[in-house]
Parts: sequence; C-alpha cells; structure tokens
Amino acid sequence: MDVGLVCDSCSAFNPMGAQRCLRCGESLSLDRMAGTVASRVSESRPAARVSARLGSVANTPATGPATAVPSVEPRGTSQRSPSRSAPGPGLVVPRGDEQVPCPTCGAPIPIGHRFCFNCGARIPDPDAPNAFAEPEETRVKARPVGSKPVRSTMFFGAMQMARAKLTLIRGDGLDGVSFTLAGQDHLAGRVDCPLVFPDDPFLSPVHANFFYRDHQLVVRDEGSINGVYVRISGTVEVGFNTWFLVGEQVLEIQAPGDDSDEAHQDGTYFFASPRRPSPMRIVQILRGGESGVAYRAPSNAVSMGREGNDINFPDDPFISGHHARLSWSGSRLTLTDLSSRNGTFVRIGNEHVLRHGDYVFMGQQLLRVEIV
Repeated sequence: MDVGLVCDSCSAFNPMGAQRCLRCGESLSLDRMAGTVASRVSESRPAARVSARLGSVANTPATGPATAVPSVEPRGTSQRSPSRSAPGPGLVVPRGDEQVPCPTCGAPIPIGHRFCFNCGARIPDPDAPNAFAEPEETRVKARPVGSKPVRSTMFFGAMQMARAKLTLIRGDGLDGVSFTLAGQDHLAGRVDCPLVFPDDPFLSPVHANFFYRDHQLVVRDEGSINGVYVRISGTVEVGFNTWFLVGEQVLEIQAPGDDSDEAHQDGTYFFASPRRPSPMRIVQILRGGESGVAYRAPSNAVSMGREGNDINFPDDPFISGHHARLSWSGSRLTLTDLSSRNGTFVRIGNEHVLRHGDYVFMGQQLLRVEIV
C-alpha cells in the first residue's frame, strides 16, 4: 500500500512530508488533508469504508504523534491560495452531486474523484472523448459494490511454451508418458537425449530429431540403423526399395529385376523354375538384416494379412486378417492400409512433416503426435 498525501486541489498523490503539491503547488497539511478526506468520504459512502490509499493519509503520522481530526469543514470552504492557477490539462473539476460509474467495478463515483473508493481504479477525465467507452467485446457489466471482477483463468505449465507434444503408446494401447516439444530441436534415442529410451536395444544412440521449421513439426532420421516409420492413412504413393511395416513384419518393395536368361560361358543355360512376368517383389527383412520370404507378384495387386491373402503371416498376433495392399498401375506404385487395427507404417527417407494425429514408430516405441 502506498502512503502519502493527496492534494485537495488536483488530486495528485504526494509523498509524506511534502509541504506543497508536486503538481499544482498548493500547500499540503496533514490536519487539513485528514479533514478533507473525512469530508469526501461522508459525501459518497460511510466513513468506515474509506479507500486504502486515502485512509493511509488520515491514519499515518508525518513527523510527530497523530492528532485528533478537527471538525470537518464543509467542502469548498477551505482557504485557497490567491495565487493558485487554474487546473492544468487532465485535471478534473468537481461538479457537485454528479456521478459516473467506475469503468472497472461499476461503483458510482462523484465527478472530481480520481480513484474509485471500491476497487482503487483510476477514474478517467469525463471531459475527454470516449472517456468511459470500451470495446464491446471487452466491456465489463456493472456489478454490485464490493463484488470482485470475474476474470478467466489460464492454465499454467510447460505446454504454454510448447507447440506440440509426443505421447507414448503403451503395450495395452493406453497413453503413457508425454514429451512436450517446447524448444527448437528435440533429439530422441537410447543415450543422452532429451527423449531417451535407455532400455530399447533397437534404437540408435541418437536416432531421430523432432524440430520446427516454417511453423511445422518435422521428424528427421539421424542416420539410425533401423529407421523411422510413420503410419499412413488410406492410400499413399511409394517407390521401389521402400521399407514398410505390417504387424511385426518388416517388408521391402523391390523391382522385379531382369527377366533375361543368359547362358553360361560354354553355352549352357541354367535349369530351374521358369520366370513369370511380375511388376514387383516383396521381400521379408529378418532380424540381423538377412532376407526371409520373397514373393514375386504375379499380378498388379498384392494383399497382405493373417489369412486369405496373397501373402499371409498366420503367426503374427499384431497383423489383421486383411491388413494392407500393394498396387501397380504401370507407372505408379501405391500402398493402402485396409483399416487394420495396428496400422501400416512406411519408413521415411530423410525428413517428414508431421501432422496432428500422426503416429511415429522407431525402435520399439510408438508415439502419437499432438499439435497444440
């Protein structure tokens, strides 16, 4: 609370001990100010509810012991200095019983008072253009005297600075820990990273980086061994040598290769099963990097799943009955997720722009992207 003297002429606030007003030069007196305060309070409200600032003037001594307040002199009868000049710009001249509402709490304030007795807010000059006007969207309705203004509450936390977060999906499909992305770069890996997963042996020490560029969240593969996969939605265009993930199966799309049959140096041809025309091959990648099952597609469409497909993985508990389909149109290769339960993921080349709701798979970690 500020303690000082309020000038009776211009309502300027002055420090304790000042002999004259710093704004208008009017002489200041503690006894006189106390009488003026009591007079002002009696005109507008009971004396027991003096505002904090004015009350401090009457109750705080300046240099000696407190003296009793003399009889209250009527407002406007105090002696004025004959040399006092007219009020300067911005000063309010009292207007008798006229009142204006406080722009903050709505309490009625007599014109000439510079502060609200209820909430302490500064009262603007009523002669100024649009002194009490407010924009419609920020206008505060009048409230009963003594009530507190209603203000909206903002949530406090790290997400105030973040633009996105990553939520770890647990093995039971529920949400796990969340990582707020409040900086610029957010490295993820197995060792010494902000997003660290020390128990995942399939993550590289520094596996990926989540960063912002042009107000978008981007994930970049930092040269990891096992790559970064992003879940597709519907149908996407892919190319040869693309790796994708269905259930626990890591598969690679390969070109069919050269179908020509060349003879040995002595003119003898190699005898084996005949080659059939094929637009593509799907090769299973085993742990350790070796190739597993290789499927040479006899047609322009290949379906994959647990059963009843061109390529079946009956022992994979994470693959749906009809999981995904590869299609070749003669010039365009597409991969379609058939509304599978766990989704189909495609390995990114270098960088990929993420959207709200995307899923990122790296090592054995599944993360959901949430753009704030």
